[in-house]
Amino acid sequence: MESAGEILAKSPKLRKQRKAAAPLTRSQEKLIDAAAVIRMNPGDTEAAFMARELVQCTLPHANPGDKLQAWTRRNGTLMLTIQPGWDAEKNASVGYPYGTIPRLLLFWMTTEAVRTKNRRLELGNSLASFMREVGLDPSRGGKRSDARRLQEQMRRLLNARMSFQQSVKEEHRQGERRLNMEVAPESELWWSPRDPEQGTLWGSYVVLGEYFFEAITALPVPADMRVLRAIKRSPLALDLYVWATWRVFKLQRPAFIPWEGLMGQMGGEYERADNFVQKAKAALRKIRAVYPALKLDYGKGGFFLHPSLTAIAPAPKRA
Repeated sequence: MESAGEILAKSPKLRKQRKAAAPLTRSQEKLIDAAAVIRMNPGDTEAAFMARELVQCTLPHANPGDKLQAWTRRNGTLMLTIQPGWDAEKNASVGYPYGTIPRLLLFWMTTEAVRTKNRRLELGNSLASFMREVGLDPSRGGKRSDARRLQEQMRRLLNARMSFQQSVKEEHRQGERRLNMEVAPESELWWSPRDPEQGTLWGSYVVLGEYFFEAITALPVPADMRVLRAIKRSPLALDLYVWATWRVFKLQRPAFIPWEGLMGQMGGEYERADNFVQKAKAALRKIRAVYPALKLDYGKGGFFLHPSLTAIAPAPKRA
């Protein structure tokens, strides 16, 4: 695989565009580098997976706080409800999983569950390697370090209870489907508060809930790890990226996506629709830079999503 520097050296057009865009922030520089590598090496995809249900209804972007007994998100007839776990020692709520870290953890869990076909996931080297792959460092300490945020959000996610409820209407009857799930009813986590080196995760494991395991391994949505690495700082960009590659999988003709409906299913709490639209457009610009196969056009009140190649090519059907 060619590096971004090698690609830019060979491409006068890319060098010119980069100079014209100056001055750039560090995150913009990294996005341009990632986009250059992906565009010049489209076949070097690195597969990761996300549960289909958690693409349709996403986690909170910001902390909902401890006053809510349950947090809900609706997408049409499908509703996701999350209840936080309880810390018996502190006699307090563990809190809701939110932001980018739980999303990256869910990518890791789903990818490992698909790969191993086992509910028990060993953290050790595999989790540390995954976090490094997406550009996070689980070995560094500090109050706002990746290691501290990983530890906190892992406890929130593993202790959470999720449920999916869906209204169903048929010709002569109506009803509802419901699935209550524990994310991980069993776990053993080892951390070093002063020196959270990679080795402290050795011996740590989680056992996914039976229904949660079945949900995340049934028709998971594939994504490109290179893209996750490039947009990892934005929960909205992560949500929109994996949603887009899921939506275009069976798309036969352009589909109009209204901003209002999309705002309802994404995990952010936006008081004003125009605020969401502004942030969503900014996220989509980032996504299209590193997912160039995605085709869309903006229209009044939303955008048209066109048939596009998925982020990861579907596996060939067996003869």
